[in-house]
Formats: sequence, C-alpha cells, structure tokens
Amino acid sequence: MSDRPTVLVPIRVLEGESIHDGVPELLADAHVVLLGYHVIPEQTPPGQARMQFEEQATARMDELESLFEDAGATVERRLVFTGEAQKTIDRTIYEHDCLAVLVPDAVVALEDVLVAVRGTVGIDRLARVVSGLFANADADVTLYHVAGESESDADAETLLSGLADRLAESGVDPDRIETRIERDRKPLAAIIEASDTFDAVVMGESDPSLATFVFGMPAEQVAERFLGPVLIVQRERPESE
Repeated sequence: MSDRPTVLVPIRVLEGESIHDGVPELLADAHVVLLGYHVIPEQTPPGQARMQFEEQATARMDELESLFEDAGATVERRLVFTGEAQKTIDRTIYEHDCLAVLVPDAVVALEDVLVAVRGTVGIDRLARVVSGLFANADADVTLYHVAGESESDADAETLLSGLADRLAESGVDPDRIETRIERDRKPLAAIIEASDTFDAVVMGESDPSLATFVFGMPAEQVAERFLGPVLIVQRERPESE
C-alpha cells in the first residue's frame, strides 16, 4: 500500500519500555519503522554491546513487530546500540524519510483526534499523516489552530478549511472534521490544555523547539502532559541537512 504514511516508533528495547494498548491499532494503516535502541556508556564499543545483548533485544523486537503486523501495519525494523539516543532517532528519521514520529502512550478507544495546526509550513505532510492514519477510522478529527497576533480570523479560517478540504479529498469523512481557532494563547500551552479531552494528538514540527519540547523530556513527563499518544509530523529537511 504505497500511500501508507511512514511513522517512526522508537523504543528503548532493553529497559522494559513497551507498546501501550491501542497503539498498534492507531498505526494499523501506517508503515512502521520500529527503532529498538539501547543507550550504552560512552566507553563501551557498540560491537561489544551488540554481542552481549543482541539475542535478548532481537527477541523483544520480534514481539513488538508482531504487535504492529497483527494490527495491519507494515513494519521494518532497526536495532541500534548507541551512546546518543537523540542523534540515532534523528538519523533514522532522515534515512527512512519518516513523515512522523510517535510518542507511544496508551489509547483505550480512538474516538477523538486533535490535529494541532501551527502554520502553513508542512501542511502537505500533516495532511498525508492524518488522512493516511484516520481515513478508514471512525474517529472525529479536530483541526486546532492558535492564531498569531497579526493573523486575521479570515486567514486562520482559510488555513483550517484548506486542510479540511485536503483531508476530505483524501478520504476522511467531512462530517467527522471540525475546526477550532483560539487567540491570545501560547501555542504549546494551549495544545497541552486542549489535548486533555482527546485520545491522540497530531502536531507539526514547525520549528525545532517542538521536537525538543517533546523528545527532550523523559517519557513519564510526556505522559503527564499528553494523556494519549502523540504524533510529531516532521518538517521536510533541505537536502543540505
């Protein structure tokens, strides 16, 4: 299925980190890049760590891969022993041209999805992720935008209606799409507050601070702020990067 969005799922494979309930079903229509990684001390050669832990890690990767495949996703996987987890995640995003990265928290029932739209940059990639994952789902999709000081109501409405039209053309039922615009709020704080009533969050990485905000925190802190899984849609990098 060529239109499956490619989603990176990074897992600390030897630290007991698991795939929460509902996450495989969330990515049933995705092409999952399953990154199992283990952070090793700086002085430990990756080859030595691989010899010591590869069998255990591979067995765990087999289990995780089966969860996604049983839900309907296609899967490719990588097992990495690294001293720098964030660089490994970033490199995997680029090498596999991942449209989004998942912070995998539990989702009991996927009924309401919040799509945080932060600007026109990356709208195409945002549309591909949302339509690819939710066109065949029963979930309602709320397009959410915090308008800037210089942004008129008409501009904000045009932004969201344009995305809504794109999603409808890609198979998302228009009756399941809603739009919501707010003002006089800090975008990240507003998204966090709004996410409380939704089962999953999709947001665009419109600037580097967003990725740092999400991935720069321990998973427990992310879970405290977002009650369900979070998909970070990656901005398209210039080839020079």
